[in-house]
Amino acid sequence: MIWPVFKKSFREQLRNYWILILTVSLAPFFVFVYYLINEASQPVYDILILNLDEGIVQQDQRVNLGDELLQFMDSLIQTTPGIPIKTSVTHDENSARIQLEQKKADALLILPEKFSETACNPDSTRPELEISGDLSSIPYMISGIWLGEILNRFMMAAIGQEPLYSVKETALGRSGQMSEFDLWMPGMLILSIIMLMFSATIAIITEVDQQTILRLKLSKMRSWEFLMGVGGTQVLVGILSILLTLAAAVSLGFEMQGSYLLFFLIALLTSISMIAFSLILAALTRSVTDVLIVGNFPLFLFMFFTGAAFPMRAKAWFQIDGYGISWQSLMSPTHAINALNKVSIMNSGIAEILPELGSLLVMTFVYFAVGLWAFQKRHL
Repeated sequence: MIWPVFKKSFREQLRNYWILILTVSLAPFFVFVYYLINEASQPVYDILILNLDEGIVQQDQRVNLGDELLQFMDSLIQTTPGIPIKTSVTHDENSARIQLEQKKADALLILPEKFSETACNPDSTRPELEISGDLSSIPYMISGIWLGEILNRFMMAAIGQEPLYSVKETALGRSGQMSEFDLWMPGMLILSIIMLMFSATIAIITEVDQQTILRLKLSKMRSWEFLMGVGGTQVLVGILSILLTLAAAVSLGFEMQGSYLLFFLIALLTSISMIAFSLILAALTRSVTDVLIVGNFPLFLFMFFTGAAFPMRAKAWFQIDGYGISWQSLMSPTHAINALNKVSIMNSGIAEILPELGSLLVMTFVYFAVGLWAFQKRHL
């Protein structure tokens, strides 16, 4: 009985091509949207520099550390990728402060008149530099941090002092090589499968809406056979959807790392989980119109509160063998996204994602049990 139901469900899915297009195209569309957001939101902080340094004559040579600092900053910014600041020289303090007030600049660095004299004379007091801006502004805070780091480097180079310590940074997996766009992609890939809740629920509820469920009942077909036949088609839709989303992400620069076998395992289990959840949604509705209305509530929950649309993590209620359980854990895509993050970012193996896979299986079983019971009570 499973194969005839599968063929019938497959043909029905092709007839409802608008539902199919919506299911497989929404996540790739969001991939392009997130790419544009990422490209448009690359932060650059504007820093104005007022150089009042008069310089000094040292060993018959003119020394102006203010000018040297400007050259050092320009060289460092051009040769070091990832420094999100842009510097420009100003010659009038009043106009510079007006730019700060109008948010045309984020910070103002003022080099005093005796900057070279105090910096080059070990017996004098330390040079006092002034950084001005809106202290409550995040761009000012970030600008101040970068200025502090650059000034420290310059002063050590100017007076020939070695750093007191060195820091070695070790990235987990390939996290140090990833952009913000890359970090969004695991959630987007799972979002492509979350959309199955519409396609799968409509495939199930159509039988109820068109009253063909009566013929299926008369054929002595069991509920699980009906669900296996319909679910087989939906798993194919889910795999197609996640592959299209992955292709869209790769075309925009995303590099899939880790095991592709684990990737497909996560995709398969998540597809089954969404089909199981669709049973619950089908039990609550009687028509396609009901599905399109009622289905928006779980869609938004799964989209925005599992980490699919943007990363988020709730405080754990308790832990099982070190794996935190929270209200997010009641939504199976949460575990799928965590597992895919580990595989694609940390290059983890199956041993490292066993807690996520186990939680995903548990929630899938719960969805199936609740959905099957509710669907039989309501429609069978």
